[in-house]
Amino acid sequence: MKFKLSIIFALFFTILCANRLQAQEKAFPKKGEGVTLFLKRHNRTGAAYQKQFIELNKNKLGKGNALRMGVKYTLPPLQGKEAVAAAAKRADYEPLFGKELASYKVTSSELKGACFYLVSGHGGPDPGAIGRIGKIELHEDEYAYDIVLRLARNLMMKGAKVHIIIQDAKDGIRNDKYLKNSKRETCMGSPIPFNQVRRLKQRSDKINTLFKQDKHAYKRAIFVHVDSRNKGHQTDVFFYHQDKNSESKHLAKTMRTTFTHKYKKHQPGRGFTGTVDGRNLYVLRHTTPASVFVELGNIQNSFDQQRIILSDNRQALANWLCEGFVTDYNRYRKKTR
Repeated sequence: MKFKLSIIFALFFTILCANRLQAQEKAFPKKGEGVTLFLKRHNRTGAAYQKQFIELNKNKLGKGNALRMGVKYTLPPLQGKEAVAAAAKRADYEPLFGKELASYKVTSSELKGACFYLVSGHGGPDPGAIGRIGKIELHEDEYAYDIVLRLARNLMMKGAKVHIIIQDAKDGIRNDKYLKNSKRETCMGSPIPFNQVRRLKQRSDKINTLFKQDKHAYKRAIFVHVDSRNKGHQTDVFFYHQDKNSESKHLAKTMRTTFTHKYKKHQPGRGFTGTVDGRNLYVLRHTTPASVFVELGNIQNSFDQQRIILSDNRQALANWLCEGFVTDYNRYRKKTR
C-alpha cells in the first residue's frame, strides 16, 4: 500500500511540475495577430484559454488587450486533449505503452546511435500458438506483444530509436496474468493479412523500408515468439540467426550468453539449455538488418507458462533481451572505432 501511495504521489508531483513548466511557456506574437490567432497558433483555442492568457499577461497587453510586437507573452498551460497531443510529440512519450507508462525518461545514452525493429509474432487474424490453463486460453501474440513493448521501452530509455512493427492501439503494457485476446493488431497501422506468406512479407517489407530511411550505422531486428510443443516438453529460450550473416549470428550468441549468466545468477544449479542455430525462416531470409528470432518457451508446458503469464517474468525477459542488445552494441562500437 505504501508503495502504491508513493507511486501516486510521484505521479501527482510529476503532473504538478509539468503544469508549472507549461505555465512558463512563452512566445512572441507575429505581425497582425490578435489574442485569438496567437493562442490558436499555439494549440490553445476557446474562451477559457483567452481568459487565462489575459490574466497572465494583463500588465503586458495594450489597449483592448491588444498584443504588442516584440513582447514575449506567457502562454496558459495546455489542458486535456491538447496536453495529451503535446506530450505525444515529445521524444519521451509513446502511447503504445499504455496510459500509465506512455511517458518515460531517457536515463542513459548507452544505445544512442542504435536503431531497432521489434516484431511480436502473429497478431491480427492470427493468434499464433494457443496454450491453456484450465479453461483459460493463452494466445501467443498477446504475450509476445507485451514483452516487445517492455523491450521497446527499455531500449528507448537507453537512448535508442525503436520501431514497433506490430501495434495494438488499445493494449499497452499489461501486468495481468491472463491477457485478453483481440484481433486489433496492425502492421504499423495497416491491417494484417490472414494469408501467412503475405503476413510475413508485410512485416519484412515494412522493416526494409524503414531500414533504408534510417541513417543509423547499427540497426538490428528482433522477432519475438512463443513456441508450441508437447505439454510435457519444457524448453529454454531459443535464438535463431540469419544464415551466412556473421552479425546476426553474433547477436544470437550474445543473447544466449546473457541468458546463461542470468539463469546462473537467479536460478543457480538449474543450468540453461537454450540454443543458437541458423534457421531458414521467411522473416530472417527477407529482412535486411541483422536479425534474431527468439522462441521464449513452450506455451503448452505448465512450467514454461510461468515464464510468460507472470508480469515480473515478462519484464525480466525484456530486460535480458535489452542487455543482450547493449552488449552487442558495445562490441560493434569498439569494432568500428
